[in-house]
Amino acid sequence: MASAFPERAVLIAVVENSGTTSQAESNDSIRMVAYPATAHGQAGWVLTASDYLGASQLALEHGAEATLVLGAEAVSLSTEALQGLAGTVLRGGADLAIPRYKTGPRDALVSSALLYPLTRALFGASIHLPLPLDAAFSARMAKRLAATARRPDNTTDSEPLLWPVSEAVIASFAVRETEAGKRTLPQPLDTDLNSLLTEVVGSLFSDIELKASFWQRARVAVPAKPAAEPDSSTGQAEGTVDVRYMVEGFRNAYTNLQEIWSLVLPPQSLLGLKKVSRVPAEDFEVPPDLWARTVYDFVLAYHLRTINRGHLLGALTPLYLAWVASHLRRSAGDDALAASHVEETAAAFVTEKPYIVARWRWPDRFNP
Repeated sequence: MASAFPERAVLIAVVENSGTTSQAESNDSIRMVAYPATAHGQAGWVLTASDYLGASQLALEHGAEATLVLGAEAVSLSTEALQGLAGTVLRGGADLAIPRYKTGPRDALVSSALLYPLTRALFGASIHLPLPLDAAFSARMAKRLAATARRPDNTTDSEPLLWPVSEAVIASFAVRETEAGKRTLPQPLDTDLNSLLTEVVGSLFSDIELKASFWQRARVAVPAKPAAEPDSSTGQAEGTVDVRYMVEGFRNAYTNLQEIWSLVLPPQSLLGLKKVSRVPAEDFEVPPDLWARTVYDFVLAYHLRTINRGHLLGALTPLYLAWVASHLRRSAGDDALAASHVEETAAAFVTEKPYIVARWRWPDRFNP
């Protein structure tokens, strides 16, 4: 931090009893303060509501121009990444800066398949990691985040998540994505995919429901920024992935989950999934428009409580894995191909936005 901001007064807040010591304490421009540790439902692998609340309260208390909240494994961030995040707020006129890391074709797939496309289509923000590991924000954004973090959230039994990008957008605050290079991506302790989707995707669906009056208004979607340059140090080194087990899992799900899917999806989507289930693994692909409409149908079913929300998100899991299989086959281990497929997926969500708006307003018209 001292290297990143040599000419600025910096207050570093660290968790109490963390044993953290630093030579930065001898620097007149660096001060350190302790704050209480809080319990995290996912061991702090992503930023949660209490992280934003604690950071925002400290920022407002000390009159900070900008606040930089760093998540687990933040030691892997470069000095340039820290400067870029804070500088985007301090000099770039943004209220919220979210990092864009260099990732491989197999990284951050929940974001690529669901979080980024939904955020871009419904809130007009081309932010690839809308549930960030790190973030920087202005003083007025700190007030907004503190107020939002205090709202009760009973969607899960664990630490509530907070979606800073949508909060900034509905407040008409400027949001920027900042290139942050490589970073170690922390993993959740609970590796069960159903549990992860229930917590993360369920939280996003709840946020979409809460802000429905905003995203239903006619808006011009922000064009996607060019994909980050492929990392030459990885390139195609990861190679291709055998997706046959995921394809077979999707086929089994198509057979076994017909009763649940028929409560959520209209006949046209079910027919599209039937066609996909018959494609050989070597040619397997979930069309982006079909994926977008399917996800929108699940968003609506979550809102209407068509079935138990836990069961609903469990029924989404094999469909998500089908998208992953399609993505891995399309990208073939190549960063540029992977980025292209992610942007193609997000563009389909933008194109299909009128579908979810119509379904949300007149759900009975589309009932199977």
